[in-house]
Amino acid sequence: MKIAMWSGPRNLSTAMMYAFGARGDCAVIDEPFYAAYLHATDLDHPMRDAILAAQPGEPQEVVNRITGPIPGNAPHFYQKHMTQHMLPNVPRGWMRGFSNVFLIRHPARVIASYAAKRENPTLQDIGFVQQAELFDEVMSWQGSPVVIDSTDIRKDPEKMLRRLCIAVGLPFTPKMLKWPRGGHPEDGIWAEHWYGAVWNSTGFAAAEGPLPTVPEHLRPVLDGAMPHYRRLKAVAL
Repeated sequence: MKIAMWSGPRNLSTAMMYAFGARGDCAVIDEPFYAAYLHATDLDHPMRDAILAAQPGEPQEVVNRITGPIPGNAPHFYQKHMTQHMLPNVPRGWMRGFSNVFLIRHPARVIASYAAKRENPTLQDIGFVQQAELFDEVMSWQGSPVVIDSTDIRKDPEKMLRRLCIAVGLPFTPKMLKWPRGGHPEDGIWAEHWYGAVWNSTGFAAAEGPLPTVPEHLRPVLDGAMPHYRRLKAVAL
């Protein structure tokens, strides 16, 4: 089985990759379209040059890799994807052969976390519009896709991961709840900038507290993201 997990940034996506990587039967890959995204957009992200050197810049090369043989001959392949990376020049037909899952998080939490690492995120940076578009595209092929909220996972990781495994047709294993401190061998080159908290973890963080206050200048970003979040939240596990 090949699983494509679609989220925006700062959304428990790395911890979820670690959880699947800890299963023992699942290869993982970290944001394989990141370099292609930077190459196409010319955006000035942290570690841009290192990312461009570490991954293919041509989307079809990435597609060939993620649809080819599963690394290590593992039975399953978990792919962590960012919705904002799926630009119009990126082929999408390959997604039809995958189990597509959408990982959501309240936009206020995403904005607060993202702004701490890269100031003044735009609506395009945080991926909610693109996530809704991809959701609609997958729904047109496969029926209503699986949606799971990262806040629910942090409240009760075992319950939600059990639900997720049932939804995608995998057996649950408690191995998914723990991983070694210090990161994963498949972490992207950018991990040293973004993954500090999860590198220091050995499992999912505790339940989240109250929603953070979004600064006034980022309120338009929040307002633009909320309708897309609410729509997917309504059908979440």
